[in-house]
Amino acid sequence: MTTTFLKTLERTGDPFADLNGYGRPERWTIDRLEPLPEEEWARMREFLALSDAEMEAMLTTVEALFRRGHELVVATYDYLLHNPETAAILGWESGADPAHLAERRRFFTVWLARLLGMDFSADLANYLFRAGKYHAAHGPRRIHVPPVYVTGSISLVNATFGRFIMEEMPGHASAPLAMAGWNKALTLHLHLMQMGYQAAIAIDQGEIGVPFRLFGRMRTVTGVQSLTVHVDEGAPVETALRKFFNYFPQSRGEVFDVEWAGGERLDSHGTPWFTVNRLYTVKPMWRVLLNGKDLSYVGGPSTPLRAGDEIHIFPPGR
Repeated sequence: MTTTFLKTLERTGDPFADLNGYGRPERWTIDRLEPLPEEEWARMREFLALSDAEMEAMLTTVEALFRRGHELVVATYDYLLHNPETAAILGWESGADPAHLAERRRFFTVWLARLLGMDFSADLANYLFRAGKYHAAHGPRRIHVPPVYVTGSISLVNATFGRFIMEEMPGHASAPLAMAGWNKALTLHLHLMQMGYQAAIAIDQGEIGVPFRLFGRMRTVTGVQSLTVHVDEGAPVETALRKFFNYFPQSRGEVFDVEWAGGERLDSHGTPWFTVNRLYTVKPMWRVLLNGKDLSYVGGPSTPLRAGDEIHIFPPGR
């Protein structure tokens, strides 16, 4: 079917060409996608209750921490180099590769600058989400950093901040409140990285690989032409779609209209609670094809996946 579809596309230039005599496909819906990184960023920040007073106290320590920034960057990678477990993860058992070390120091420096610059933007949330994916071996070097070492590194940065503030600003009245604020900020950063890590790990878990082929604007938004999503044999298409759109959350706004549906759930005492669920309905003229057929023609998102299946996503205007 994929070969037939590609030949039709080559001949007509129209991915929506009626291959099987069907009419215009119906719109379909998926649900239970993870929050967008910027939404989770805002939710977690509210939960941590990072106050204006803590923010003001953090500001009083920025200059002191900035003066020691170079020391922190160098010491961090010296520590990772001399720890046998992290050295093995980075491939540095016989010493650090200079180009790799410089690359990681640059990345760390950019992150530290944004942290000390008090950046709480949605852009940073997405930056941290992407960093989390890189730690799951989805970066250029395909190095998998287990989450324990990411958590441990954030803890070491937090401890180093405390030491620097104590040494640079001994007895300063703002120091305790500032450290409370930095602890919350670093926890927020860690949470977004873990979110990206889990999205990437999910892509690699499953018995079969389902290639997603992307076209037009989807290539621009995601930065890739294809991605293989792993699922278990017989899993519904919606499982693969959830994994894909959790991995590329920025692409959802292109493909879907968001709708809301009410429902109920029972708590542990059997008491019903009203719930509101977010539904993602494919936009008109967008096409998600399974083996060359529009998904709505082959059973919709509940269609089971088999080895050899492929999914194609086309924007309007092709």
